[in-house]
Amino acid sequence: MANSKKNIKISLLGIFILFSITSTVYSFGNNKIIDKESNSLYIQEKFDTKEQYQSVIDRYLNALEEKRSDSLSVFQKLAFTYSEMKEPELAVQYINRYVKASLDISFVGHSFFDNISDSEPYELLANKYLKKVDLWSIFCLYTGFIGFFVALVLNLRKRSDKVANLLMSFFVLLHSFFILHICALLTNYQYYFSDSLYISTSFSFLYGPLIYFYFKRVINKYVFRNIDLLHLVPTLLLIVFLLLPVYFLSAEEKLKMMLNGTVPHGTLITIVKLISLIVYGGLVLVIYIKSIKSKKPVLRMQSIWQRNIVIFCSLYIVTYSIYAFLIISKIYSGILFNTQVGLMAFLVLYVSYTAFVQPSIFGGLKVIKTKPKNKVPVPKYVKSGLTEGLSVELKEKLLYLLNEEKIYKQNNITLQVLSELMDTTRHNTSQIINEHFNLNFFELINKYRIEEAKELLKGEKHKNFNIIDIAYEVGFNNKVTFNKSFKKYNQVTPSEYLKSLVA
Repeated sequence: MANSKKNIKISLLGIFILFSITSTVYSFGNNKIIDKESNSLYIQEKFDTKEQYQSVIDRYLNALEEKRSDSLSVFQKLAFTYSEMKEPELAVQYINRYVKASLDISFVGHSFFDNISDSEPYELLANKYLKKVDLWSIFCLYTGFIGFFVALVLNLRKRSDKVANLLMSFFVLLHSFFILHICALLTNYQYYFSDSLYISTSFSFLYGPLIYFYFKRVINKYVFRNIDLLHLVPTLLLIVFLLLPVYFLSAEEKLKMMLNGTVPHGTLITIVKLISLIVYGGLVLVIYIKSIKSKKPVLRMQSIWQRNIVIFCSLYIVTYSIYAFLIISKIYSGILFNTQVGLMAFLVLYVSYTAFVQPSIFGGLKVIKTKPKNKVPVPKYVKSGLTEGLSVELKEKLLYLLNEEKIYKQNNITLQVLSELMDTTRHNTSQIINEHFNLNFFELINKYRIEEAKELLKGEKHKNFNIIDIAYEVGFNNKVTFNKSFKKYNQVTPSEYLKSLVA
């Protein structure tokens, strides 16, 4: 199993590296080919003086003003001429005008601009239009593919809440899809695949409902009703009235929108998404706080998982608020702009980590099946419906609760509470304790408490503690019961045991 997981990870890494290398090679190779084609179309005139260049420029500008020549041709010649004069700001101005008029992004990488390639204006323009790969885009690409893989794995869990896992898998899938779209933006591939415009925006209003119903399911065991479909109405309205008209546009029209910054409804969608996140985030917080106040027994790792997801979602709402402000202000780069993307990526990686390191969050605890020992059942359980396989599984759950969660330290622990944590009946829990440990419930709990107390008495950290402090620490409510139980298992009182350690 371990080798299988390792092979899967290696294969995914190989595919990712291959994709990155191919993208990079294609990027530079493609630009070179276009350069050669463009070179064959135009040969730049060279002059000795600035006045001669200016004379040619004036001729071009007059032709453009009087519309005696094709504007694209004039933009191209002006860009080449200013580049030859080493006037990067003016060259960039006409490169930009040519790109927007012709929709030919590759013109930016023309070899005629090599002599201004080190200038700041040209570098900014090239960074805006030409394909590129950096560590941030590689991280987004890696996270996106990991998210797709984990979204699939979550739905393959056995002995799990299929509905809860489906909700979480869609939540991760949508985030991963958005991150991959961001990767396309970071690498400028959106200009070369203009049909990708708004490709991840369709799901903008689904993030809130998905995490909201996930929490309702795992905490309140909520069962879906037909009326819950109303939560999909904002998404349907978004697609039908705002996005479909854009999707039906040609690739050229979409590219023109991108280049001219006239992508419709961007601000409106961003604001409505922010409102959706705030509303559903508030609902999730209410559910989570109520679950804490109810003091309903929950496994510690599940409690930590729920807490961390609430924290991630809260931070995401804050960072998305900043992102929305930047979008409205037409600021599309910088650390603050990318913060919400980074947080989204870490959320995907956290869910992925949990799915593999703590799989019981999304399904039943892993049980190693061994050949059952031939044991004579306790007479009163002869007619029990508890199967051998379920008995082993419940025993593993009980051991986990005792050894990892240390539930015996709860001074109000009861057989009923323990049964709820094990997701079984009181009768089954009692049978597991009797058959596998040959003890009753209170004997088992006290045995673990006494062993914990002995470890505390041995430790330097608790050497200044009173006996009663140790008793409370391990779950006893009073010193008398603690002394009695301690002597039962060790034939000496806690005080006598402590003296023997000093001696």
